[in-house]
Amino acid sequence: MQFTGKYVLVIGTKRSGLAAVELLRKQGAHVRAMDAQPLTAEEQARFNSLGVEVVSQTRENIADQGREPDVIVLSPAVPVDLPMLWSARERGVSVIGEVELASWFLKGPVAGITGSNGKTTTTSLTGHLLQQCGIPCQVGGNIGTAVTSLVESSADDCWNVLELSSFQLETISHFRAAIGACLNVTPDHLDRHQTFENYASIKARLFETQHREDYAVLNYDDSTCRGYARSAKAEVYWFSASQPVPRGISLQGEELCFDGRPFLSRSQIRLRGLHNVENVMAAALIAHLAGAKLVDLGPAVETFPGVEHRIEFVRELNGVEYFNDSKATNVDAALKAIDAFPRNLWIILGGKDKGSDYTPLRGPLHQRAKAALLIGAEADYPQAAAPLIRNTLAGCVPLIDCGTLDRAIRYAHAHAAAGDTVLLAPACASFDQFQNYEERGRTFKHLVAELF
Repeated sequence: MQFTGKYVLVIGTKRSGLAAVELLRKQGAHVRAMDAQPLTAEEQARFNSLGVEVVSQTRENIADQGREPDVIVLSPAVPVDLPMLWSARERGVSVIGEVELASWFLKGPVAGITGSNGKTTTTSLTGHLLQQCGIPCQVGGNIGTAVTSLVESSADDCWNVLELSSFQLETISHFRAAIGACLNVTPDHLDRHQTFENYASIKARLFETQHREDYAVLNYDDSTCRGYARSAKAEVYWFSASQPVPRGISLQGEELCFDGRPFLSRSQIRLRGLHNVENVMAAALIAHLAGAKLVDLGPAVETFPGVEHRIEFVRELNGVEYFNDSKATNVDAALKAIDAFPRNLWIILGGKDKGSDYTPLRGPLHQRAKAALLIGAEADYPQAAAPLIRNTLAGCVPLIDCGTLDRAIRYAHAHAAAGDTVLLAPACASFDQFQNYEERGRTFKHLVAELF
């Protein structure tokens, strides 16, 4: 696709939007940016330096002095069903996402990794394995570096290892992954996608754009992933933590086996929880399909330290361990975190609800938790999760209304005994009290560091 001389409107001005604007300007496009929120002085200065006007997010501002955009590029956080986008499409305007934009210019093969949980760990680990095995790669996507930011550094012989969210996959058509992987599919982002079926079908887009010479890496233990295999054009490889697979990697006893042959011991994996064994299997399979030798993967896995905000050990104080799993932004992720600890949990739950059912937490918390400490905005906040969690978990575990992360940590510090674990695994988004889950996790770590 050629953008020289075209008018392109970019909606969303944060990390992905800014990267899209920078790429488009280099491609010779006339660019205008739009956002529902006002920019900071620093953000405004950055757009000014690019010669790009930023306007408020209204239908009237789509046209620039009467000129309709040739293309509208959406940042991942911008819903695709905004009324003003429907009317733009009716007028013949092409609407694409930031990942789709990048795909027209990105050099080198793509390993695309999606799933409801484990994406960031698996993406980071895949990049680590490839690098340790001497295979050039760069890592980005939903993990933090916009895909359009990777275009300039991309090369024909360098893998692009990308974490891909449903928000990013929603708008792809040209984008293609030589290796596409789905780790699992459980209810998430239903506040945006409305139904699980819609959400699952968006994840399936990753495999719909593949070719026959590509590879699909799927979780054999996940029924939705097995459904993707039935319509996949690419050659399918599996991973499973519970049973041998037709082709791929499975956990057999304490050994990870490729097509039945052991190549990695579970004891070599430094990450907590069975879900992280699954992440290692997926990453190892992707790396092997990208050219890594099985014999080299074991030592590479051993040197992977883990990822910030994913069951991250923070400190031990008076025999009590503190763990940050702020990335547990849905119920399934929280369940995986709980499963990594056998007992004596003080778990911090709450935030912005995403249309979740918190019922699955009842049994595990009854068995393993001493109390659930509830945080998050409530008054006049329409998507407050704390009241929903309180109603759902009543009677299965003591519930302590803390409101803020600071009060939850201080309560746990005052009541936890040696051998207990304080775990931040909120099962909710962070946007009621924090800018993102990273800020929530770093705040947790800062507050825990100040305890004495």
